[in-house]
Amino acid sequence: MSTDATDELIVDQCDGVLTLTFNRPERLNAISGPMLAALSEQLDRANVDPEIRVVVLTGAGRGFCAGLDLKARADGDDMSGATDLRLFDLHNTPPLVLHRMDKPVICALNGPAAGYGMDLALGCDIRIASDRAKLGAVFVRRGVLPESGGTWYLPRLVGWAKAAEIAFMGDVLDAERSHELGLVNRVVPHDDLMDEVRNVAGRIASNAPYSVQATKRMMRLGMDETFETAVDHTYLQLRPMFTSEDFREGMTAFLERRDPEFKGR
Repeated sequence: MSTDATDELIVDQCDGVLTLTFNRPERLNAISGPMLAALSEQLDRANVDPEIRVVVLTGAGRGFCAGLDLKARADGDDMSGATDLRLFDLHNTPPLVLHRMDKPVICALNGPAAGYGMDLALGCDIRIASDRAKLGAVFVRRGVLPESGGTWYLPRLVGWAKAAEIAFMGDVLDAERSHELGLVNRVVPHDDLMDEVRNVAGRIASNAPYSVQATKRMMRLGMDETFETAVDHTYLQLRPMFTSEDFREGMTAFLERRDPEFKGR
């Protein structure tokens, strides 16, 4: 099934995988106000829709996302509310919605991701990069800072010293360097990118959805918990799973030496 959320965000849903494609290729998918609103709406919907098991985020054309549309800002289209106190009500902005999601999110990094686009990519759980992809930490070259999660994600992904080097110098990292640093999971030839992403998404979608989502939630919460607290919370998540249809299906399939067919129940 395929639908359009807005002309600037293409929405496609098939076999439990929701693909969201930034669609301003003439602007390297620079983020506009309608794109921000549509992305938050679609991510929120995906997180509660039982028919969706995995989300893929990608871009049309040569780029993934060139960041916030600075040209629109310069022309007076203040999409961020930067002169409004509502700037500080960030609850429903894409970076926070993305971080709260229990559904797995894969970034299909089809080209350059700079600024806000890099932060969005880092907020995904898995990043699969085309060999044409780049990550541009160019904030300090624009007189700003990574405002959408980059200062939180980058040190956790590569360590303090590497994060400091990348952020303070305003580095642009090609696909291979991003892979060496652990910022992307793998690099594939550009023409193979979506096939690879669909393969990974399909493998995730074939697993028990509540198990995948609970695993992600425990991993996320565990980053700020003690080991003892994390173990306790994990056990509380595990107990109701023992009564689920998917648990019984998983055990039965194992004993019968067949692939399980999980229903999300």
